Amino acid sequence: MAKPLAASKKVMKNYLSELMTDEPLVQNKVQKSTETSVTVADSAVENKRLEALLKNVNANLDVKETEFTTHKSVNEQLGNKNVAEIDTIIHPAETSLVTQKSQGDVSVKSQKLYRQGDFQALYFDVGGLILAVPLIELGGIHQVDKTTPLIGKPEWFKGVMLYRDVKINVVDTALWVMPEKCDEKLKKSLNYQYIIMLNKSGWGLSAENLIDTVILNQEEVKWIDSPSKRPWLAGLVKDKMCALLDVDSLIQLLNEGSGIN
Repeated sequence: MAKPLAASKKVMKNYLSELMTDEPLVQNKVQKSTETSVTVADSAVENKRLEALLKNVNANLDVKETEFTTHKSVNEQLGNKNVAEIDTIIHPAETSLVTQKSQGDVSVKSQKLYRQGDFQALYFDVGGLILAVPLIELGGIHQVDKTTPLIGKPEWFKGVMLYRDVKINVVDTALWVMPEKCDEKLKKSLNYQYIIMLNKSGWGLSAENLIDTVILNQEEVKWIDSPSKRPWLAGLVKDKMCALLDVDSLIQLLNEGSGIN
């Protein structure tokens, strides 16, 4: 399992503890770990790991066809056959962009399908914070492409990205989830590579790294069933320092233009 590239475990543990309460969040400085050079062999291993991970995600999404388009890097063109880059990851059924404000109350968390036994989740990280999304509520994964900013939108709204003529609203996940921690140093250190689609909506979360897919049982999650100031948070994976997203609630907040607070 790949390790996050930013923030100390202590800082993230404290932050996740804060998320599980309604106490005011305390700003902590998030430090980027020193990057080390990656060998060609390491790159090849990582590419294989990602490809296997994405095939596993695709299989669980029941997508009929997975498109893994790779192209040769400059090094490979010069004769190095071990370096490849994944271009296209998953292309689920195209959905229209959600533009209307969500109506009605958020579904009761305890009625979620993944609350009825073991379920699979995808781990990804943003600025050192590990997040998880239930696969049943995952709409697909895309590689980051050109994003067009829009005037008058919140700071966490990165802009609109086109994928197969479908518009995707791209969220700067770090700015949305932990705005009080996003100083200039952290903002500059972020290296978003993927877009995690939220169910069948037009919203996508920016992610730095895809970590793994896991099977979780109910006892492994500290669930939040009562009304909370953070309806987007379904619970906390106890032993993984990982926040589990309530996708439906998150979509509703994004549709309304609401930030985390």
